Amino acid sequence: MKKYAWAALLLPISLFAQKQALSDEALISGKLPENFLNPLPRVLKWTGDDKVIVNMKPSPSENQQNLMLNLKTGKREDFSSDLLTKTIQPRLQVTVKNGDLYLLSEGTEKRLTNDPEKVEKNPTFSPDSNYIAYTKENDLYAYHLKSGKEVRHTQDGTKTILNGYATWVYWEEIFGRGTAFRAFWWSPDSKTLAFMRFDETKTPMFPIYSSTGQYGFLEETRYPKAGGNNPTAKIGFVQPDTPGITWADFNEQDEQYFGWPKWTLDGSGLMVQWINRGNDHLKIYNVSPKNGQKKLVYEETQKEWISIDEADERLTLLDSGKEMVIISDKTGWKQLYLYSIDGKLINKITDGKYTVTRVFGIDQKEKVVYFHARGIENSARFDLYRVGLDGKNLKRLTFGDYNHRQISASPDLKYFATTYSNTRTPMAVTILDRTGKRVKELGTAKGDELDKYALNLPEIVRVKSNDGKFDLPMSIVYPEKMEAGKKYPLMISIYGGPDAGTVYDQWGWSPRSQWMAREGVIQVALDHRASGHFGKEGVAYMHRNLSKYEMEDYITQVKYLISKGIIDENKIFITGFSYGGYMTAIALTKHADVFTHGIAGGSVTDWSLYDSAYTERFMDTPQENPEGYKNGNVMNFVDRYKGKLLIVHGTMDDNVHLQNSIQLIDALQEKNKDFEMMFYPGGRHGWGGNKGVHYSNLQTKFIYKHLLEKPVPKGLLR
Repeated sequence: MKKYAWAALLLPISLFAQKQALSDEALISGKLPENFLNPLPRVLKWTGDDKVIVNMKPSPSENQQNLMLNLKTGKREDFSSDLLTKTIQPRLQVTVKNGDLYLLSEGTEKRLTNDPEKVEKNPTFSPDSNYIAYTKENDLYAYHLKSGKEVRHTQDGTKTILNGYATWVYWEEIFGRGTAFRAFWWSPDSKTLAFMRFDETKTPMFPIYSSTGQYGFLEETRYPKAGGNNPTAKIGFVQPDTPGITWADFNEQDEQYFGWPKWTLDGSGLMVQWINRGNDHLKIYNVSPKNGQKKLVYEETQKEWISIDEADERLTLLDSGKEMVIISDKTGWKQLYLYSIDGKLINKITDGKYTVTRVFGIDQKEKVVYFHARGIENSARFDLYRVGLDGKNLKRLTFGDYNHRQISASPDLKYFATTYSNTRTPMAVTILDRTGKRVKELGTAKGDELDKYALNLPEIVRVKSNDGKFDLPMSIVYPEKMEAGKKYPLMISIYGGPDAGTVYDQWGWSPRSQWMAREGVIQVALDHRASGHFGKEGVAYMHRNLSKYEMEDYITQVKYLISKGIIDENKIFITGFSYGGYMTAIALTKHADVFTHGIAGGSVTDWSLYDSAYTERFMDTPQENPEGYKNGNVMNFVDRYKGKLLIVHGTMDDNVHLQNSIQLIDALQEKNKDFEMMFYPGGRHGWGGNKGVHYSNLQTKFIYKHLLEKPVPKGLLR
């Protein structure tokens, strides 16, 4: 622990003596003084030729507007809204309207299909824009724009046979929600369409009830729970004009998963990530679309697990077609490796106890990789770096004691726009060149008036873990005016999932946080050893023991604060959603001697109730790890519950089923425990609109009732 961390407690007092306080009205309403914060500049489009289109203030006295900047000359250039539209939007667009495809071209609209009873999904142009691929009723189609011919490539689509459309567990846990269930991929030469076929027939159906209407209805989802039957999957190839499927050489009955694939640059092969259901044996195959034969080009095993990353994260193919860059955390830290396309290791590109998070691109002429990483300077910060493909000449391109969390790279890798901040500095945007030189400051969110006011800003401190192995990060916002000897309620915000931290050195001030500080609440965000600050070395502790080390580390951090004599031990409040809801529920039961109050939203309460792909990655199956599932089951510890828990869930949550909260409520009732609950009808895994407002007010009321023990101030509820 650094010596100045505790002395920081006195800092807010001196600040408030020098600057004016924001009014109660401003903090309660969120209406801040004029010129307190500015809109943040945004890069809209890199146009090439050293030019970029941005939305920014041309000068402090002007309003935000769209501009074209010449980064080489430093001057603005003439720019029209038409040019912006043509630059950002493709010449041809396709959309689905009333269940059919429509082609949009320079303001005109043309209907392509006429089958409104069968809805086309995920229409996607071929690279040459001659074809559109899509799915309809779980079959794969391609439409030839020139001839107007539609080819149906699969014939067996049903409610449980999905061609080119992802099954739920792939969409949620492997492909990602942004894919919108798409499971087909055009080759670069537009000659081949790869797709996945899923068979959910043996996967149990989970009913999700909607109370809408007189009788309500059931929404049926094929949802594989931990240890249950997964959908099977296989990979096929079709030519857009010709019926007939070539199947890849995999046994679809094997217990396996396929990751998001990636075509080789010449379209001669599809790079497919394969992993066993045990999640500890990864293989990458180059699969031929001509005959379906596969060639192993990379293999990796780990004792704990390997995550299937999106293809752009796992591997980057070089333009020569002879080499590839692979990201792996097999050493305990995610690093870059250079391989030949046939799987021979050429050399390590990066090496150390830090985490590479993304490759922005490779300048193959200069043989340089540009990448994002955290932990070289500080694990709570991200930075942009460049390094030779040979692993030499590593250089940080970003600057200062800032978190450069968001980076936008120009396609030619000549420029990088970085959005940066720290806990004391509002976000700003600047453009760097490939050497790290700052070529254009686009602007800052900091207004001219901000420095006139005393703000309660977070302090980041680190607390030694109980076993002495980790310096655990904690972000703290102290009350506005701390009184010596007084103890304050503690409010803890967490997520807690594997490799998913909440403590970063970045701007996070808000009127609500400042108001809670004025009301005398100590606000903290906590990260444990498996939150990503300590690489896979730290995350691996979670294997077969979800909640064990997370809670041990959280308790260590809370007890550190208690030891300082500033925490009211009868008011230790924890809150989170999803995995954070699970952490909250386990804290109020298994660890009720420390945590006294909590709001658990959308919570897993028993890992056997959650999906197979996510749960088994960390826990293995319930059959393989009965003790781990038993120790992580909230219901097994309700007899220890003695505080006040508010349980919140959406009734149609298709991710973490309402079943989780219902079983917890049932167990609490059987033990005659007192708790609160709120369900949101129709709510999924999160909700907005009026229900979102209601949820926000619900949390505010809970805090005032149980932590502050006074009425909610007028105007604070929305």
